[in-house]
Amino acid sequence: MNLTTPVSALDTADAQDATLRRSRGHWANVAARLVRNPGAMIAAGILLLLIFAAVAAPWVMPGDPFATSMFARLKPIGTAGHLLGTDELGRDLFSRLLLGGRLSLFMGITPVLLAFVIGSALGILAGYAGGFTNTAIMRSIDILYAFPSVLLAIALSGALGAGIFNALTSLTIVFVPQIARIAESVTTQVRRSDYVDAARASGAGAFTIVRAHVLGNVLGPIFVYSTSLISVSMILASGLSFLGLGVKPPEPEWGLMLNTLRTAIYTQPWVAALPGAFIFVTSISFNLLSDGLRSAMEVKQ
Repeated sequence: MNLTTPVSALDTADAQDATLRRSRGHWANVAARLVRNPGAMIAAGILLLLIFAAVAAPWVMPGDPFATSMFARLKPIGTAGHLLGTDELGRDLFSRLLLGGRLSLFMGITPVLLAFVIGSALGILAGYAGGFTNTAIMRSIDILYAFPSVLLAIALSGALGAGIFNALTSLTIVFVPQIARIAESVTTQVRRSDYVDAARASGAGAFTIVRAHVLGNVLGPIFVYSTSLISVSMILASGLSFLGLGVKPPEPEWGLMLNTLRTAIYTQPWVAALPGAFIFVTSISFNLLSDGLRSAMEVKQ
């Protein structure tokens, strides 16, 4: 008589789930875990709404964001024809906030993307090459890394002059050292791994090893770290505009709007606080999404 041990339904389900995770691939598993994070999903929903509103601003704005009226200055929230009131020149604040989201999001995301490309390239080169190349690149980067981000951004923007392009250049320079250090650290760890040694012993060239073995293992952590810098970039970009070193009037941008409305803080405090509230909500949303992405990637299979 043959005795067999029945497999429980729970064990079967666990086995099927493990098989499904392996078949979906790493990034599909990361996405699945991210979707199950309620905080990250709420943040993603807010960001998608803000991005959609910024892109569709010319078609959904209730009024002309540049039309001034001295008879409609600093109207309160809920005024007829002005849902969120008006600014110090009588311009519709809702329209300016929608249109201002374009520049604020652009100046928050673009420097991080540029720094991600430049910093990753420098860090991976330094981490994989090692020796004199590593020393030359990383010690040069440490010169910039030694300065606080805020002071460095202000100093560079002050030297280059006000304007969107100069502000983007300054912020990119600020974030390159931070991303390069992460890229160099992760690449150094991967370079010492067994599979890289095996690939090198088999006769694979440096370019092949970097493309096939290094990039796939280092870009994920670098990308996650870079997403956490977007909120910092938005705050710095808004700060530069607030100080007159970023976007120039009359273009709407949340930091610049916060500056021009600061004199109305005692007469219309809710209206004056709206640009700051948009900056706060957007920055927090980027932070929550970055934290959720980091948690989803740190789960070991």
